[in-house]
Amino acid sequence: MNIKNIIYWGARLVAAIIMIQTLYFKFTASEESVYIFTTVGMEPWGRYGIGIAELIASVLLLVSATAWLGAVLAFGIMAGAIVMHLAILGIEVKDDGGQLFIYALLVLVSAVFIMVKNKKEIVSFIEKINR
Repeated sequence: MNIKNIIYWGARLVAAIIMIQTLYFKFTASEESVYIFTTVGMEPWGRYGIGIAELIASVLLLVSATAWLGAVLAFGIMAGAIVMHLAILGIEVKDDGGQLFIYALLVLVSAVFIMVKNKKEIVSFIEKINR
């Protein structure tokens, strides 16, 4: 296995693990999750919906044939999370030291790397749906 494949798998695992780890807090209505989604006007359905989308993205990332699709989904979710942090929540939420913001950035960067590595699959998919 070459270094690019190791980094590729690392990016997939980092993104999936971060998203899976945060599901517990979304689905158990932790105080911080409820605060975040209330502040952005998406509580409770946005919290559940984002949690389900993150679960789907994580599973797609872990399957080689669908990793590109998981990365696209993760990119969209994390882009939204970053915008919410910058526009409404702030980088630091409830004295977390910016941890959630950093997690969102890590997943976003991982997703970009995965999408670049799977550029052919993404372009092929776009061409198919544009026919």
